[in-house]
Amino acid sequence: MKKLIKISAAAAFVAALGLTACSGGGSGDAAPAKDDAAATLTSGVDKAAEAALPQSIRDAGVIRAAAGIPYPPFILLEGEKQVGLDPDLAQALGEKLGVEIKLSHQAFETVIPSLQAKKFDIIMSGMNDTIEREGTLNFIEEIYAGFTIVVKQGNPEGIQSLNDLCGHPVAVQKASAQLDLLTELAATCEAEGKGTLTIQQLPTAQDPQTALKAGRVVAYPVDAPVAAYTVATAGNGKDFEMVEDPEYPAGVNPVYTGIGTLKENTELTEALRLAMQALIDEGVYQDILAKHNLGNFATDEAIVNGASLEG
Repeated sequence: MKKLIKISAAAAFVAALGLTACSGGGSGDAAPAKDDAAATLTSGVDKAAEAALPQSIRDAGVIRAAAGIPYPPFILLEGEKQVGLDPDLAQALGEKLGVEIKLSHQAFETVIPSLQAKKFDIIMSGMNDTIEREGTLNFIEEIYAGFTIVVKQGNPEGIQSLNDLCGHPVAVQKASAQLDLLTELAATCEAEGKGTLTIQQLPTAQDPQTALKAGRVVAYPVDAPVAAYTVATAGNGKDFEMVEDPEYPAGVNPVYTGIGTLKENTELTEALRLAMQALIDEGVYQDILAKHNLGNFATDEAIVNGASLEG
């Protein structure tokens, strides 16, 4: 059975201190995830994983992955080079499958339609696994973590929990898992007479951070790995801090984040699961997470559709 590794907001922050700030990218197709000169990460092809691939993918020699770029620490750009958790996992999984996994930019709110339109084969975009999304996608899980609230350094509004967001403007990325929770919270705030919670839905992962720094919002909820990276690097660690909510020591609503495939694409799902398990068995998966200071978010076996497994 799966092992769930939970981490508090404080631990996520400590884990992120070693992350180095890198320049962000814009729109348009980005360079392939695997650099021609990149060192080999694994022992090579896993025959079972390779055999499970759909023939069309083996013939093409490439798996096309949709990724919202940048979205640190999952993916960002150093010049034209993709770096981060997902480019490294893409390279390692590709080595196990005997094909290239190529990450290209796609706006996060359109990654699922782009997959349905056959523009891409998979989604590697830091997407949280939810029961609703599992109606369309299968998820091969990468990490397990909650989300936390980012506020300005010094926490001038005294935000201590989600309920303290009532009566304030907050920002969130469009189509993110946090949006549904904030929408429910806004209705509760109104019903209980605690003031209006105004939600600004913004296009990219960086926009909520910009809105907070500019004072247009007082907070933004985001996945703990992203929050930790933001707090540790923005303004050399002086711009923001994370709220530690005692009610949610593991972060709010810990969830899986994974690689998405279309529900009907069972062959590709199984091939990726086998490749991920091979990386876990070989220790490469753990090494990649440790490289990006995300080791505390690991699972000890390859899991498909963790949201359903949790019930």
